[in-house]
Amino acid sequence: MHEDVARCVRAVQSKDARFDGWFFTAVISTGIYCRPSCPVVPPKVENMRFYPSAAAAQQAGFRACKRCRPDASPGSPQWNERADLVGRAMRLIADGVVDREGVPGLAARLGYSVRQIQRQLLAELGAGPLALARAQRAQTARLLIETTSVPMSDVAFAAGFASVRTFNDTVREVFGLVPTELRARASKRQPAAAGSLALRLPFRAPLCPDNLFGHLAATAVPGVEEWRDGAYRRTLRLPHGHGVVTLRPQPEYIDCRLTLTDLRDLSAAITRCRWLLDLDADPVAVDDLLRADPVLAPLVEKEPGRRVPRTVDAAEFAVRAVLGQQVSTAAARTHAARLVTAHGEPVDDPAGGLTHLFPDAAALAELDPETLAFPQSRRKTITTLIGALAAGGIDLSVGSDWHRTRAQLAELPGFGPWTVETVAMRALGDPDAFVPTDLGIRYAARTLGLPSTPAALTHHAAAWRPWRAYAVQYLWATGDHAINRLPA
Repeated sequence: MHEDVARCVRAVQSKDARFDGWFFTAVISTGIYCRPSCPVVPPKVENMRFYPSAAAAQQAGFRACKRCRPDASPGSPQWNERADLVGRAMRLIADGVVDREGVPGLAARLGYSVRQIQRQLLAELGAGPLALARAQRAQTARLLIETTSVPMSDVAFAAGFASVRTFNDTVREVFGLVPTELRARASKRQPAAAGSLALRLPFRAPLCPDNLFGHLAATAVPGVEEWRDGAYRRTLRLPHGHGVVTLRPQPEYIDCRLTLTDLRDLSAAITRCRWLLDLDADPVAVDDLLRADPVLAPLVEKEPGRRVPRTVDAAEFAVRAVLGQQVSTAAARTHAARLVTAHGEPVDDPAGGLTHLFPDAAALAELDPETLAFPQSRRKTITTLIGALAAGGIDLSVGSDWHRTRAQLAELPGFGPWTVETVAMRALGDPDAFVPTDLGIRYAARTLGLPSTPAALTHHAAAWRPWRAYAVQYLWATGDHAINRLPA
C-alpha cells in the first residue's frame, strides 16, 4: 500500500480514516509522521513520505503527531488476514513475544532463523522485530503515562523498557516530549489507580455490535464472563498475572476498562481485547466482496460491518468448542461452568460477578474423566485435546500455522470439520474459515435459497473467499437467536 504513492496521496488529502494503520505519512518539512486521517491541513505532496509501519517512520527519524496520534491507529488488517511468516510474526510481536522472549524466542516459535525473520520484516515493514517491539513499547508507555498516576520508573518497566534512561530517550524521540510533559498535557483527564485503566479502542467503521457482543454475551461462561450494565466483562489470563476487562460498544470506539494485577500485561491485554472483537478488520473490503453476491447483498446493506467474535485464549476456546458439540448453548455454558468451578483459579472482582479464570491445560490435565457428564466418546475427545495442549503438541497461538494446526486438530478423536473450522475461525482467527455443516448455516441457506448441502454450499461460497468467516456471521444473523442481538 505505502508504495502506491498516488493512492496514498489521495487518502491523505481526503483524510480517509479507512486507511489508518495501512500506512503512515511522514512530513519532511516538520519531521513528524501522521495517520492518513490526521485533521491538520494536508502537507504539500513533495513533502510527503510514506511508510508501512510506525516503527519504520520512527527509524527514519520522524516523531509521532500530537494531534492524530498515529501510534494509536487500528492495526493493519493484513496481519489478521495473512497466514505467511510476516503475518504470523506480526501477531506474535503484538502479543509481546519479543519483549518476553526476545527475537530468538520469536524465531523459535516460527521455526525460522533470526536472520530470515529480520530480512522479511525489513523488506515488508521497513523495520525489524526489535524496532517493531520498541514502537509498541512506546505506545504502551504513553498509555500508562497519560491514563494513570503510576510513578515514571514503574511505567518504564511496566512498558517493557530495560532502564529508565532508555524509556526517557524513547519517549522523547517518538513523541517529541519528555514523559513528565506528556503527563502534564493529559492532566485534565482523571487518572486511574495503579493497575486500573480506562482506554478507547479504535476501529475502522462501520462496526455492527449486535452479533459481536451478542455472541459473547449469549455464550458467556458464568464466573468467567458476564454481561453487566451494557458491557461485556471477563477475566483474562495474562503472561505476568491476570486481569478483568470491561468492554462497552460506543458509536466511534470501544470503551475499555482494564484492571490488571501486573501493569507489564497492559500491551498484551489490549492486543487480546482487539483480537477478541476483531477490531483491526477492514469492513469495507469484506462487505464490498460479500455484497457482490445478490443473496448476501441485502444482509450486508441492512447491518454492515459485522465482525467475527473471537477469543482471548485459544486453548480455552478449543475446550469450549468440544463442550459445545451437539448440545445447546445453555448446556455448553453449564458444562464449562462446572469445569471452572472445579479447576479454575479464583479471582476478586469488586465491580461485578466474575469469580474465576478459565482453567489452563495444566489444571485441566488433572481432571477425572469420570466426573464429566458426557458419553464415553466425548470424554475421550476432551481428555485427548487437553493432553495435547498440556504437552505442547498443538500450537493454537496467534502465530500458529493455520493449515498445520487444522491438520493436528483433525487427527484428534472426535474432531470433525465443524469443530476444526470453528476453532480456526474463532481461535486461530482465519478470516476464511467456513462451517457448512453448522445447523444455523444450513437453516439460513435454505431460507435464503442457497444450496443447503455442505458440498454444494461450499462450492457456492468459493466466491466469498477470503472472507467466508464473515459470510458466516451474516448467515447466522438471519436466525432468531440470542447470539444475534445485544442483551436487553
